[in-house]
Order: sequence, then structure tokens, then C-alpha cells
Amino acid sequence: MKRKLLDKIENKQITVGVIGLGYVGLPLAVEKAKAGFKTIGFDVQQEKVDMVNKGQNYIGDVVETELSSIVESGLLSATTDFSHIKDVDFIAICVPTPLDEYQQPDVSYLESSSKEIAKYLTKETMVVLESTTYPGTTEELIKPILENGSGLVCGTDFYLGFSPERVDPGNLVYKTNNTPKVVGAIGEEATEVIAEMYRAVLKGEVITVSSPAIAEMEKILENTYRNVNIGLINELAMLSNKMGINLWEVIDAAKSKPYGFQAFYPGPGLGGHCIPLDPYYLSWKAREFGFHTSMIESSMMVNDRMPEYCAERASKILNRDRKPMNGSRILVLGVAYKQDIEDFRESPAIRVIEELEKEGADVVYFDPFVPEYRENGEVKKGEPELTAELLGNADLVIITTAHTTVDYDFVQKHSKVIFDTKNAMKSITNRENVELL
Repeated sequence: MKRKLLDKIENKQITVGVIGLGYVGLPLAVEKAKAGFKTIGFDVQQEKVDMVNKGQNYIGDVVETELSSIVESGLLSATTDFSHIKDVDFIAICVPTPLDEYQQPDVSYLESSSKEIAKYLTKETMVVLESTTYPGTTEELIKPILENGSGLVCGTDFYLGFSPERVDPGNLVYKTNNTPKVVGAIGEEATEVIAEMYRAVLKGEVITVSSPAIAEMEKILENTYRNVNIGLINELAMLSNKMGINLWEVIDAAKSKPYGFQAFYPGPGLGGHCIPLDPYYLSWKAREFGFHTSMIESSMMVNDRMPEYCAERASKILNRDRKPMNGSRILVLGVAYKQDIEDFRESPAIRVIEELEKEGADVVYFDPFVPEYRENGEVKKGEPELTAELLGNADLVIITTAHTTVDYDFVQKHSKVIFDTKNAMKSITNRENVELL
């Protein structure tokens, strides 16, 4: 099996299947097809499948001209029919792994996808999980489902591994193609073959580790590291405010040290699908071993509280002008979870809006990348244009996403008071009406 698959990789005779055509799956499918491998994308949402088959892009990091070109060439197609799994040699699972209402991992998408794969899995197939999850998922959850559902044996009839996605929406330097890739699989042969498949597609280095659990923990470490350090800096932001110290200036001074320090910045909370969620996977799994991740959980508590803290600060700012939160008009600038993208998954800005509205504020928002968003089953539409009138009518403007396309000099000139939670206005000279987080 090893020799056959390596030969097929070398001759580009592998047919790739990508399960889930979202922020991870679609860019990966595009890269596989661009490398010359026939690729089939699988998704349960007919709308996504139809758009892919028409060459229409819906993910910011995918270039529509590239998408349409590879679709027209026949290298990429999409379907909702999972029976076509039988036609592929390499399967990448890129489905969501959210948290449930109790902040525990929801693996239902992984389970359902694995069961569908198992129905049609054939011999000499590589299966790789890319969805971020807790250590042990590949071997404890995916492997039994595939073996029991297909009657095939892992390592003998098919290869199984884990390779964590490293997608950073909006990153202008590192994309799917040039970001280093980590691969951990069950058995040395599986690791070698799966790694070779990624090397045939990606320009970034492919690093192999000894097991799927190592690769799973590596991914959790990446994002927990950020979560803990952001929690530290958010706590220092709250302390610095009490002490009358500009923490942003402190960070700029500290990062002048050429070793031993990496700059992290405060904000209204954590957003995106990885950093706010991944530590919960690890904390949940740790309890199985009677272990409490105290430092991690402390940072999560700090970060989770930031939207509420920002609302409290907004209330204090309004009080200085003898205005109550209840009935005040507040303009929120930015609901995307990071600058210059349209992704609002787990966005702390949305939670800030919810906290403000709980206190009776009349909240409107403007985001050039997110004209509307859906939260709790309701659609909230943004303002179509950032005008002097819109700014002037607001009792308070809160910057929650530092989009570079916004004219902050214009914002400063036409706003009564600005609460800048992202230091987006750092280059503005006149700061009489600006308060920093």
C-alpha cells in the first residue's frame, strides 16, 4: 500500500476528497487542485456546493479567478453526495468542532462525517483529520468509527492521521500554501505517505511527529499559548487603567527588547474559531485525568470577561458627560473578529454589542467588511456608510475592530467621544476625545 500510494502521489494520480468547504476546507481543496490533483469537495450545504461548481468564491483567502479556473479545468468539483468517497484516495476532514452550551467539545460533525466516510471507504485510502480538537480524537473517536463502519483495518487497509489546520484569515504573508504543516499519523508508513502527499501540494515545510496525539496537542498548544498571553495582557490593561498608565506605550517599549519578549495586545475579547475555543478542549480532556488546567482556565476567565468589562468602561465614559447607558446612542466600529476580514465567528464585538443592549443602549454598527450578521437567529444590519452625521449623532463611538480601511482622522473629527479598544487611532495627533482600553 505504501509503495502504490507514493507512486500515485508522484504521478499525480491521487484523487482528493475534502470534507467541509468552509474557511479551512475550501482553501485546502483549491491548493490540492492547483497542484494538479483531481479534487472533490463534500459539503452538506447545497448553496456552498453550487457556488463552488459555478466557480464563485465565498471565502476571503481564496482568489476567485483561481477557483473558477480550476473548476473550469475539471480539477475541482463539489457535491453533497458522499457516495463519491469511494472514488477518492485521500480524504481531508475539515468540519467544524464548536463548543456546546456547556463549553464542552461538540464532536457531532466529526462523528457524522466519519460515519459517512466509513460507508464508502475503500482500501488504500489516506484519511486525515484537520479539524482542531482534543488530543486523542483521531485514535479514540475517528479510528473506531472508520474501522467498524467499513470493515477495514487501520494501518493495513487504510492510513489515518491528523494534520492541524493553520489558517489565519486575512494574513497577507502566510496562506494555506506556504504555512508549515505538521503531520502525525498511526504508524510510520502512514506518517511518511501522508506527509509526502502534503509535500506534493504545499510550498511550506512539512514536519512529521510520532503520533496523531502529538499533532493534536501541538495545535492546542499553539492557540492556548496565545490565549494565556492575551489573558495576561488583558488583565494588565485593566490594572493599567486603574493606575493611569498607557499599556500600549508599555508594550511598545517592552518589545524593543530583542530577546525573551513577544508582544501581545489587549482588546475587547477573543474571536475566531480557534483561540477562544481550543483551551476548552484541553481543559475538558484534562478532567479525564483528574487534572485542572488552572493557569489556562484563569486566562480564559479574563478573556471571556473582556466584552463585559468594555461595556462597563463605556458606561463610565458616558457618565462623565452625565449620560446614562440606558437610552444612549452608541456606534460600534467593526464586528469582524480581526481587522480587514469578513469573518465574525465568535467575535467579541458582537458580545460587546449584546452587553450594551442589555443595559438599554441604542446600538448601531458600521463594518465595511460585514454589512450584516446573524446572531441567535436574528439578522442585524450595519450602517451602509460612515458619515459625519452618523458619528456626530452617537453619544459614544467604540472601536472594536481596527480595520485599516477606516479613516480614523475623520472619525476623530466628527465624534463626541471615542473608546478605542484596539489602539486603532494611535497615529491620530488630536486625542482630546479618545480614550484607550
